[in-house]
Amino acid sequence: MKRLFLITFVLMGVVAFAQTSNNLLLRKPALSKTQIAFSYAGDIWVVSRDGGEARRLTAGIGSASDPHFSPDGTRIAYDARVDGNLDVYVMPASGGVAKRLTYHPGADRVMGWSPDGKVLFQSARNSYGPFDRLYAITLTSGGFPYELPLPIAAEGSYSGDGSRIAYVPVQQWQRAWKRYRGGQTRRVWLATLADLSIESVPRENSNDFNPMWLGDAVYFLSDRDGAVSLYSYDTKSKQVKREVENKELDIKSASAGPDGIVYEQFGKIYLFFVVPFHRRGVQLLMSRAVAAKRL
Repeated sequence: MKRLFLITFVLMGVVAFAQTSNNLLLRKPALSKTQIAFSYAGDIWVVSRDGGEARRLTAGIGSASDPHFSPDGTRIAYDARVDGNLDVYVMPASGGVAKRLTYHPGADRVMGWSPDGKVLFQSARNSYGPFDRLYAITLTSGGFPYELPLPIAAEGSYSGDGSRIAYVPVQQWQRAWKRYRGGQTRRVWLATLADLSIESVPRENSNDFNPMWLGDAVYFLSDRDGAVSLYSYDTKSKQVKREVENKELDIKSASAGPDGIVYEQFGKIYLFFVVPFHRRGVQLLMSRAVAAKRL
């Protein structure tokens, strides 16, 4: 089995990474207080936040991706394609038997969790056109999804108290189109669920996506300054700030957890620390083999 190691913590920057052979394609990372989950080779894996040996949680005929830790860190929700269909599953974060939550013939893709322990997912099951909406579902057997009162939504993240949601209304048809500035550019909106009032994260014509609510700030990915990087929007001051300077390849995905954010860049996983007094730092979770056996 391969091992994943954390290397030196560096404030206000990204540590240098010596290119090696056997680099992996670690994707869709998620963060809890003690663990980092990610997808690799069609399965879900976990590793300690302090580094160590990665452990595979899923195995079987399907392919699994998009892990998200529950608010208490004890469960992982993910989507899996079994028998050709993409559905929502949940399993203990320590490993064990997975439970299937959705059975619709359309694709259901996990977006995260609500503060009260429901799984948030994206689906076009009730849409009259080629667009998605957001749904929440409980973990109880036979529970029916609840459709959030948003007419169109492709991604979403609840605020800590569950009263608001940061979401992206537009799903871009071709995400590999670099620096796209056409009619499908993505933006992040903040909706108050009680009255459906909307606030937009300031932008000109950039692709803003992957919103993550952490405290009073909404973090998101954007290509507004070139390569896709990590930004934050302070909901109190209404200011946008670039959190990670990126002059290299795009950051592909990110996920928030206790005191930090993990993100994926060129098959490697980085841990971005969010700590008191507005200090910032980035740590790299290495992606090379240090043991004889292959994943």
